[in-house]
Amino acid sequence: MVKHIVMWRLREEANGIGRRENALAIKLLLEELSGRIPGLLRIEVGVAGEVSEGGYDVVLLSEFADMEALAAYQSHPLHEAVRDFIVAAAAGRAVVDFETT
Repeated sequence: MVKHIVMWRLREEANGIGRRENALAIKLLLEELSGRIPGLLRIEVGVAGEVSEGGYDVVLLSEFADMEALAAYQSHPLHEAVRDFIVAAAAGRAVVDFETT
């Protein structure tokens, strides 16, 4: 199994809406991927209540069958559409992928 964790720091305004609205939209868009992409076993998205300096607005916790499933997810058209929305809203991100037993 592979865990894929991503955290985003958002711009104050993007996609025609504010930071909080973008965070909630990202949560909804990512959660809608559940059950729609082969190999994506679990997805959980959290939105920070208050963001401290240096903190992040949104976190994605996801699990995949293996590294090949993660690679397929990253190039899947549904994920690419969500990624485009996030890229427009994000001021920064941190990512970690690791295998578990």
